[in-house]
Amino acid sequence: MTTTGPRTYPFSQAEELNLDPIYAELRKQEPLSRIQLPYGETAWLATRYEDAKIVLGDPRFSRAAVLHRDEPRMRPNTSSGGLLTMDPPEHTRLRKLAAKAFTARRVERMRTHVEEIADGLIDGMLERGAPADLVEDFALPLPITVICEMLGVPYADRADFRVWSDAFLSTTKLTAEQVTDYIDRMLDYMAGLVAERRAEPADDLLSALIAARDEQDRLSEAELVRLAAGILVAGHETTASQIPNFLYVLLTHPEQLAELRANPGLVPSAVEELMRFVPLGTGAGFPRYATEDVELGGVLVRAGEPVMVSTAAANRDESVFSDPELLDLTRQEASHIGFGHGPHHCLGAQLARMELQVALSALLARLPGLRFATSAEDVEWKRGMLVRGPQKMLLAWQGGE
Repeated sequence: MTTTGPRTYPFSQAEELNLDPIYAELRKQEPLSRIQLPYGETAWLATRYEDAKIVLGDPRFSRAAVLHRDEPRMRPNTSSGGLLTMDPPEHTRLRKLAAKAFTARRVERMRTHVEEIADGLIDGMLERGAPADLVEDFALPLPITVICEMLGVPYADRADFRVWSDAFLSTTKLTAEQVTDYIDRMLDYMAGLVAERRAEPADDLLSALIAARDEQDRLSEAELVRLAAGILVAGHETTASQIPNFLYVLLTHPEQLAELRANPGLVPSAVEELMRFVPLGTGAGFPRYATEDVELGGVLVRAGEPVMVSTAAANRDESVFSDPELLDLTRQEASHIGFGHGPHHCLGAQLARMELQVALSALLARLPGLRFATSAEDVEWKRGMLVRGPQKMLLAWQGGE
């Protein structure tokens, strides 16, 4: 594969959950290639698993550098700071404040309560009968309820922050002015909640972060507000997309679905395989800038050059995963990087895993014969967003008509 200049990126519009075949070609022939996004400077694109882990985990690649550069991006707005644009030790300082709420042990203690939430949502679906919209009736309210309870955000305000959350993930769905306006509204909203919790503390993560701010001076007021807003958005948006994504993949792979129904104990490994298999992002992740010359994928990346990682492509690397285009719920191989890698590995990965396990288990156990209400072709997909997922997905089940 040869090219005379940087390739226009993304290579094509994201369609459903299909991964553009050019990624497989690049892995084999040009694992580090030059790309040009709609905005910002040109960048390198890493598509192999080992290269991706180096870029995501090696301190020679910086996220904080984007604040001083014309970073490659999908929309005109540039990064506005926050946890995702920090490097250690500043990043470590802030991350530690929230990480205690998302440990595997603490998340596991929440499982029974999350199962109760899931069952309550399915009760509603059963009561109303088929067809049910998996997105509105289950996939969105489940993680929103959980993160609202953890953080201390009123669930009644969900309609507002759902709209504002789109600003963090929009590419073309919203205008640049709308993105700025909605982010400002989200930050103002969170600042108001901080003031309320400061006056009347509660047993929630937001109160704990306020205490770290006021009593220990471990973060600034702006850091506090942005961290809380980031947790609220990240705590529901991706899981709310992955629940219907996972169901879509299973329903379009009936043999794997039948195997999972016959052996519910496969759910944990199924979640890991689906995380590997589903390309959640519509393109590569956020750029990292080389702080010194680094040889990567047989190419010398010069200091000051940005590198972007396609985790979806890396999770299909033939040198790491056997038959990577095959969905195999019993796969026991290298760990996927669907939750990222390195310092910016998803803070809520354990929570997301548990919620996805609970969601799959509950839906398959309580809705026998779960199927598309009409056909897979009638699923409505998100457009103009950084993440893929159904906007509307109507389902039916045995006895639900």
